[in-house]
Amino acid sequence: MVLKAARSIRRQAVGQFPSLHHEHSMYRWWVLANVMIGTFMAVLDSTVVNVALPKIMGVFGVTLDHVEWVITAYMLVFAIMLPTSGWVADHLGYKRTYLLALVLFTAGSLLCSLSWSLDTLIIFRIIQGAGAGFLLPVGMAVVTREFPVEQRGMALGFWAIAAAASVSLGPMIGGYLVDNFSWHMIFDVNLPVGLIGVVATVLIQREYKSERIRSFDFVGFISIAVFLAFLLLALTNGNASWNTGGWTSTYILTCFSLSALGLVVFLITEFSVKHPLIDLSLFKDFNFSVSNLALFIFGLGMFGSTFLLPLYLQNSLGYTAFQAGLFFLPVGILQGVLAPISGVVSDRLSPKIPGFIGIVLMAFSFFQNHLLSLFSEHAQIASALVLRGIGMGLLFTPLSTLALARIPKERMAQASGLFNVIRQIGGSFGVAIFGTLMTRRVILHLTNFGSGVNIYSPVFRNTAMRLQSFAQHAIGGTAYDAGTRAKALISSHIANQATVAAIDDDFLIAAGITILCTVFLLILKTPGKKRARG
Repeated sequence: MVLKAARSIRRQAVGQFPSLHHEHSMYRWWVLANVMIGTFMAVLDSTVVNVALPKIMGVFGVTLDHVEWVITAYMLVFAIMLPTSGWVADHLGYKRTYLLALVLFTAGSLLCSLSWSLDTLIIFRIIQGAGAGFLLPVGMAVVTREFPVEQRGMALGFWAIAAAASVSLGPMIGGYLVDNFSWHMIFDVNLPVGLIGVVATVLIQREYKSERIRSFDFVGFISIAVFLAFLLLALTNGNASWNTGGWTSTYILTCFSLSALGLVVFLITEFSVKHPLIDLSLFKDFNFSVSNLALFIFGLGMFGSTFLLPLYLQNSLGYTAFQAGLFFLPVGILQGVLAPISGVVSDRLSPKIPGFIGIVLMAFSFFQNHLLSLFSEHAQIASALVLRGIGMGLLFTPLSTLALARIPKERMAQASGLFNVIRQIGGSFGVAIFGTLMTRRVILHLTNFGSGVNIYSPVFRNTAMRLQSFAQHAIGGTAYDAGTRAKALISSHIANQATVAAIDDDFLIAAGITILCTVFLLILKTPGKKRARG
């Protein structure tokens, strides 16, 4: 009944707007606009949540090692669903799959807004991530199919603008909604956009279904999900407060064992089945395998460290969520502007030139963040993010060009999808690893700073007396109460210093990891050199 109603509505719409007919010259541009809606929404939600993390931590009374799963769960499921999107689209049809993805994502957004605990929020983020995992690759495939070769580059450029705009606007929009309404609104904002996308898909897109439908690799899908999920659980909870046994606890060792079992089953399955979930033979190509390794390492540093920046801005410096979001505005803009320029330079000279510059700039931006303190000014923080936006704009196009340079055309779709999967997996691992590293470094710095405080020194006593006097005049109460508050203020300052120092450590590690990618970039083979030898 629903499909019949949808067809009836579409026939009426085509009658009123002939440009919606698939044979009309404007039809493909309507499809592009329709796909850009879903792309913008999916990418937006991977960035909009970052600035809301401090608020979510406060509302649910949880620590960083718990709240980071709001991001990790989304990115992990996103990565797992990406390689399945092609089979689902071939089986159900591309329009139905895109429509299903929009419905999943919109329903997940509604459920996230209604969450009553952190655990339910994480579960509903999984639903969101499943929808987003279909939206991006299927949307890109729809655009690629509808546009002829001579217009495809321009169409994909517009498609990429939607993603870049989300990177810039996401933190700012999220910050405004958190400051002026509540954290629920960062999910509610998806509802009208999602409904518009659903209606637009029904009215605009025509159905396309592949004539050749391969069997689905269920064992491969389950085993890769087990491998990634349990490995992330182990990496995230190794230093959790409830895990008193640390990295040698039964829980952690069990997670690692199940993860290893999942990996073994996955590898055996992928090399033995006729239609594997992921064609691992693609990694026989030198450029593709090395580029993916570089992208994975880059994802570790990039996503793993930058999710901490909103925490630093809001919890340590006292910025509002909206003010913190404004810092990220130039990143996506610069990335969107420089990406096509980087592509032109890659075509005319060498992809390694903009790629190398991009990696160096990003590594330097992380190193700049390593110098953050409780007294860092706006210009110091913003300049690092500007460099990061320039670096991202220069890096991704050349790396994609080098990765796919020698991939046959008939395997290009799966190779590009796998390229995106690796980046998402790297980001998921980065959030888990850097969150764990931060927890450990906070404990270390708290111990060091605490041991360096001599409560009998004249400096400590003078500071405590001044704070006691301030507390008594500002709040009132007895001298004993004021003295207790003074000591609490000193302890809070030490804890804040330890947190900033731990964040600095994470950024320094991210800088080292990122600069390592230059080694992989330099050993890649450029297509131009190969032609020259011929």
